[in-house]
Amino acid sequence: MEYFEIKSYEVLCSVKDRLEFYMIDFEEKNEIPNGYPATEYESKGFSSSREIKDFPIRSRGVTLRIKKRRWRHKITGEIIMRDFSFIAEGSKFTKELSDFLKSLH
Repeated sequence: MEYFEIKSYEVLCSVKDRLEFYMIDFEEKNEIPNGYPATEYESKGFSSSREIKDFPIRSRGVTLRIKKRRWRHKITGEIIMRDFSFIAEGSKFTKELSDFLKSLH
């Protein structure tokens, strides 16, 4: 939660599975990453949102929809973004959930 704000949440139902789940929308705060001078960069919106599955809450599935912010250097046009390694590589799960599921086998 250091870098994100919860923008909304909903309890939804999967038509396919007929199961309720939580959809939680996170948006990265407009705070430039450490090591970059704030006066040289400007916020340029967000990258495409990404949906990942996380541990269930009260027996309901949880889907996190995450919007990462982009910043552009005012002179060079270089785009920077934070690297969030909490999403397991090649999956749509958080790293912790992916590790937990792997340990079950």
